[in-house]
Order: sequence, then C-alpha cells, then structure tokens
Amino acid sequence: MSRIVQTANFVTPRSGGLRTALRHLAEGYAAAGHEVVQVLPGAVDAVEELPWGRLVQLAAPLVPGTGYRVLTRTAAVTRTVEALRPDRLEVHDRLTLRRLGRRVARSGVPSLVVSHERLDVLLDQWLPSALPLQAVSSRLADRSNTALAHGFDHVVCTTQWAAEEFRRLGVTNLRRVPLGVDLARFSPEAASPAVHRALAPGGEVLLLTATRLSKEKSPELAIDTVAELVARGVRVRLVVAGDGPMRSSLRARAAGLPVDFLGHITARDRMAELLATADVVLAPGPVETFGLAALEALASGTPVVANRASALPEVLGEGAGAAVVGTATAYADAVQALLARPADERSRAARRRAEHFPWSETVTGFLDVHRLGAPARAGRRTGAS
Repeated sequence: MSRIVQTANFVTPRSGGLRTALRHLAEGYAAAGHEVVQVLPGAVDAVEELPWGRLVQLAAPLVPGTGYRVLTRTAAVTRTVEALRPDRLEVHDRLTLRRLGRRVARSGVPSLVVSHERLDVLLDQWLPSALPLQAVSSRLADRSNTALAHGFDHVVCTTQWAAEEFRRLGVTNLRRVPLGVDLARFSPEAASPAVHRALAPGGEVLLLTATRLSKEKSPELAIDTVAELVARGVRVRLVVAGDGPMRSSLRARAAGLPVDFLGHITARDRMAELLATADVVLAPGPVETFGLAALEALASGTPVVANRASALPEVLGEGAGAAVVGTATAYADAVQALLARPADERSRAARRRAEHFPWSETVTGFLDVHRLGAPARAGRRTGAS
C-alpha cells in the first residue's frame, strides 16, 4: 500500500469538474488498496475522515468575485505535505502549488502535476486587449510550462488539445490520461417526462447549459443562442444550471427570453435528471480542457453543442453532438440540425460515446503514471509524448 497525497486549488463545496475528478480518483485509489490524503483550501483548518481517506483543509483566502479559495500560505502547505510523508504526490494546480514537486523530490518522492486548463488560451482571455495577445500569451505560457514540467516527474493532461502547449516545447515527461464519467448515475434512464413538462410547460424544446457563470466559460453564448432560435421561430426554453459572478448580467441579458436560472445544483441525482431530460445541452466555453459536464450529458443520452475552440471536439467524437465556432448563429444551426435527427438515434449515439470514458480507466491510467499499477502494455494509449 502506498500513501498518495493529492492537493489542489480552486476547489469548493460548490465547484464542479475538479472536485468530481478528485473524488473519483481518490475512490479508485482507495479501492486499489492505497491510502489517500487530500490537502485542499477551506474556510478554516480542519481534518475530516471520509470513506476514501482523509481530507485536510487549510485556511485559504477567497479569490474576489469567484467563490474559489487558493492556498497562499505555501510554507504551511509544504510543511503539511511533508509531515504526511507521502509515497506519491499528485498536484492539481499550476499556480501556488507548483513548487511542491521539487520539495518532495528532496525526499525521493515521485510527483505528477495535472494541467486542468490551457494556460495560453486562458491568458488570451484575461490579458488586456491592447496587448499583442497571441505573442504575449504564448511567451508567458511557454516560460511557465517549461518550469512546471521541470518541477515534476510527470505532467498529465486529459486531452490532446490540453497537451499541445507542452508538446510544442518538446516536453518529454508528458502523459495523457482522459477523465471519466459515472455511467451508472448519468444514464438515459434518469430522464423524466414530468420534469420536462415542468420546465417547458408549453412543449418547447428544452435546452440546458450546466456551467459556472464566469467570464472564461462564456455563458452569454447560451443566452444569445436562445435569442437566435427565438428569432427563427423555434420554440425553445433554456435552463441554466450554475452560479457565478456573471449571474446578474446574464439575467439582464436574458430579459424577455425563455430562460430560467436554477442556480447551483448540489444534488448529483437532480443534475443527472436534468441532463437526461434536456433535448440538447449547450457547452459554450472556449477553454474547456475536458468538460465533465458535457461528458455527463452524453452519458445521459443527451447530445451536446460545444465550442470547437475547446477540447470538447475530442470528447464528442462523431455523432454525439456538434462542435462549432463560438457564435449564436453557429450554435443555433447546430441545435436545429440535432433536433432534426430522431430522438432515440441521437440518444444512443451520445450514450455510446460516453461509454468510452469509464472512471475505472482513468484511475488505471493515473496509477500507471504513479507507477503503482500494472506496467503499461505496449501500444496502450494512456500516455502521450
């Protein structure tokens, strides 16, 4: 048995994909016989015993306007991790925790860092528009990514799209391990005609977007898609599942449109019901590096319209949805094209695609990178150089 210490930033009780990934990995590691400890930011210092292992929370400040907490007391984090005496370190952050790999290496502890975002694309979104964006963001990202790769034994990316910013640098310790989806919880069987009638009482086409309402997710594109469809005479209703700093501005943008805001959905069964009941899910984000919500929609038998600037085209594959440019016109065209297909056909195609991504394969892939599982077989496509 090995002790695997996982640590991350930007994880809250209401965060989505990263918290889900950490939980499934921890459960998988524990099921494989390993001891798991997670070190995460929280409101106060606390320790909690959970079915899969131990959760250590360190008091961390909120990032204004986001609801996320970031571990800024790096010395305290380092002391905590070192005191845990890990056999393996797994870091899900490239900001304040990026030096942990070098620190544990002094004790001979192997480490990996998971890149859950593409830094060059994020910088394009957040740098002032007056700057020569592509040149500046690429240069800054390259410098940061080179240092990150040198600080850990392995860099793990979940898609080829996310790995590209490391591959162009010739990083040799790069591995690719796709994330997974809970195929039992998220299923077409969770669909509810009663819920469809309640959310779309006029028999409208039910669209759903499940995303954080923040700038990098581009949620306004879902609102604008509804406006475009309404202008075309299509009877639709959009349900927005999520919360964030753009909530008020999005409500104003949706005034007069058939759009309902449900806020953050805490209950996973409720989320599974919504995803299975919707006719089409909209994933507007241009920087999604895997898109667990989109994959959960596919597992629920619901096709997805995604931004082709993101990694989601890799996840969708063929027939499970559409990847288009990030405009309301393109999204509206894609929605209408999907609706033109028989409902049972598009449901089967979505579910078949999701079945390529069980969490068991993700756990096996991560354990292989940690060198805690069976040796990778020749030709196995877990890693990417």
